[in-house]
Amino acid sequence: MNKFLFIIFFFFCTQINALEFRGKFIQGHFIIGKTEPTTKIFIDKKKIKVSRDGYFAFGIEKNRKLDMVISYNNKKIVKKIQKRKYNVQKIDGLPKKKVTPPEEFYVRIKKENALIGKAREVDSDLLFFKEKFIIPVDDAIITGVYGSQRILNGIPKWPHYGLDFAQKKGTPIKAMNNGIVTLAEKDLFYTGATLVFDHGHGVSTLYMHMDKIFVNKGDHIKKGDIVGTIGTSGRSTGPHLDIRLNWFGTRLDPATILNIEE
Repeated sequence: MNKFLFIIFFFFCTQINALEFRGKFIQGHFIIGKTEPTTKIFIDKKKIKVSRDGYFAFGIEKNRKLDMVISYNNKKIVKKIQKRKYNVQKIDGLPKKKVTPPEEFYVRIKKENALIGKAREVDSDLLFFKEKFIIPVDDAIITGVYGSQRILNGIPKWPHYGLDFAQKKGTPIKAMNNGIVTLAEKDLFYTGATLVFDHGHGVSTLYMHMDKIFVNKGDHIKKGDIVGTIGTSGRSTGPHLDIRLNWFGTRLDPATILNIEE
C-alpha cells in the first residue's frame, strides 16, 4: 500500500514540475509554454513571466545558433535550435529615395523607431497571445516572407522581418487576435500608416503600409475586427500589408502564429 502511495506521489510531483511547449525550436519561431503557475521559468538566465493559469511565451532569434537553456525549479532543459535558410529577394528600378533615405529624414526616422520600440516593450498581463491568430487579409497573395534579404537596386538591405499580404488598395484588414492598440500612427516614414497591438507578456503584432486606420491608441480590439484597409503608405512598392511579430525586442516569424507553411 505504501509503495502504491509513493508511486502516486512521485507521478503527481513529476506532473507539477513538467513543462509543455507549443511551437518548434527553430530560428525565428514563437513558443508558448505551459506549467504550474508557481513555477519560476528562466530562458538563458532571463526570468519569464508565468500567468496565473501557468502560461508563458518566448521567441527564438532569427540567427540564433546556440542551444537554448530553460531553467525551472532547479532543473534545466537544453533545446537544440534548428537552423533555417532564408531567401534573397532582388528589386530593381526603385527611386533612389526608396533605397536610401535623405539625411534630412534621419531625426524623424530615429524618433519614429523609438515610438515603435516603446510599443513593443509593453509587458502586460494579457493572455491573448495563447489564443489562435487568424490571417488578416482575405484572398491575399504572400509576396514577402520572414528572413528574406532584399537587395534594392543592387544594395543589400536589412533582412525582411515580416510577412507581406498583397491585395488591392482599400481591402479590409482584420485584427489577427484580441489585443490593445499601443500605437496608431498614420504617417511614419518607413512604415506609413502603422498599428501595434499588445497581446500580453511582451507579445505584439505590427501592421504596416496601411491606407486607412479605423482604431485609436488604447482601444480594445477583438479578433476579426476591421482595423483598417490595405494601402501603400511609407516606403512601399505596391499595395500590401506587412505584418510583424515580436516578443519584446526579438523579431519573430509571423507565419509561426498563422500556421502558414514555410
